[in-house]
Amino acid sequence: MAMNYLLKGCLFVLFAPLIATRAGASAQTPQSSASSPKAASHSQKLFDSIPVSTRSEGAHKDLELAIDKYESGLFDDAVVHAQHATEKDPRFALAYAFLSFAERHGTPDATALVRAKSFLSRATPGEQVLVRWMISVEQGDLLPAVLTMNNLLKRYPTDKHVLYLASEWLYFQQDYDRARELMETTLRIDPDFAPTLNLLGYAYLETGNPDPAKAIAVLKRYAELQPGQPNPEKSLAEILRYAGDDEGSAEHYGGALQLDPTFVAARVGLGDTLTLMRDYANAREQYDRAISVAESSRDRYHAECQKALVFFWEGHPAEGRKLLEDLAEEARAEKEPYAQFEIGFARALLAPNAVDELAQLKSLDLFLQGAIAGMAEVDRNGARGAIWRERARTLASSGESDEADRAVHLLEELAAHTRDQVIENTYESAHGYALFADGEMADAADELATDARNPLVLRQLIRAQEKLGNSAGAEASRTRLKYLRASSAEWFLVAGSAGKAN
Repeated sequence: MAMNYLLKGCLFVLFAPLIATRAGASAQTPQSSASSPKAASHSQKLFDSIPVSTRSEGAHKDLELAIDKYESGLFDDAVVHAQHATEKDPRFALAYAFLSFAERHGTPDATALVRAKSFLSRATPGEQVLVRWMISVEQGDLLPAVLTMNNLLKRYPTDKHVLYLASEWLYFQQDYDRARELMETTLRIDPDFAPTLNLLGYAYLETGNPDPAKAIAVLKRYAELQPGQPNPEKSLAEILRYAGDDEGSAEHYGGALQLDPTFVAARVGLGDTLTLMRDYANAREQYDRAISVAESSRDRYHAECQKALVFFWEGHPAEGRKLLEDLAEEARAEKEPYAQFEIGFARALLAPNAVDELAQLKSLDLFLQGAIAGMAEVDRNGARGAIWRERARTLASSGESDEADRAVHLLEELAAHTRDQVIENTYESAHGYALFADGEMADAADELATDARNPLVLRQLIRAQEKLGNSAGAEASRTRLKYLRASSAEWFLVAGSAGKAN
């Protein structure tokens, strides 16, 4: 637990001064790369802010387009434009770094990261800081990522694109409160910056005190600023589902699909909402349509997996397990690592008993033991962390305290090795399960509270708070839990399996 507090303290010390940045501050501090001789020799600047090393106007424009597409949630398009930038300037370090950065949302390619490092010395000083930050994020190394983020934000305190990328990273590090603060800083600079409005809508639900009214309002503003674009409709639909408004969710997913019938995320999202509405036939139809238009095997398998889960919601677990087993075989045959983990982990969670679950978790862990082609190391480590947390939960609830402690110890070592905040949170929640089984409720509650994005962890936290007589804390945790509502295996175990799908 001590390491998590240390890292959070590090984030606070480095990040807190940046929140006070005034909208009217200079876009460049005295440390800015614009003052260096090398930077001054290059006339092109990324979004009129960061001097870049490329002399190719086409590469420069393609990189700006790539970032714009990324901020709009169009990750495949972002990858395409970043690739074009590297083709127009094969020695453009930032283009390679951003290509790798964007690819982590799909199928990572280590080659781009290697090239970003190899051409780093050619970059301008400001460009180097941005490249180093992206490399640290890609490698999952928290402390260098925090340090370079801090440097980057000091250099460019009013660059909304830099602010967006930093806040998005904090968000995915599960530091929702600080991410939200940085987003609000961005909107003081540009109240109509659509990408930040989109992310802020999610952050308003994922803080310690979820505020669905603010989340919905900010996403409606996002939609107003992006007329004719499908992503605002998709985001609003997703938030409405989390907030329990399934009719509104289905309506906005439909709006997104009217604008783009091939928008896979919206098609799958509509299937998810229909599943929670118990409209299983139409949910399957939406998943099938998503499968038919998916351009990547990862998207296709995700839709297939969600379709398989419908059987569990219907009350036919045997059929669901058989379909997941078949999908797992297909994913292994195609060597699609992300699908292998997603499907395999769902199989384990939904196994009929603890013995079968532990066996499937062990098999999945063996698959993830070494580096895997097509899977980023940060994702592989995160997947192993999730497996060990689930092992700790299952073993602790089965009374196998020694084995549960062993899983917790493995997670502790992984967290120390990676210095990844998400894995640290995973370790602490696993420790919380073990402490709960040992009857140490106060310490268990402290540990479980660090991983409040997982429905199973929150359920255990509520139990610990109830045993401690902390009714206010338990009620606050129930509020957080209800806004995690999704058609996932975890949510099914918390709500659906108890007849509480709604």
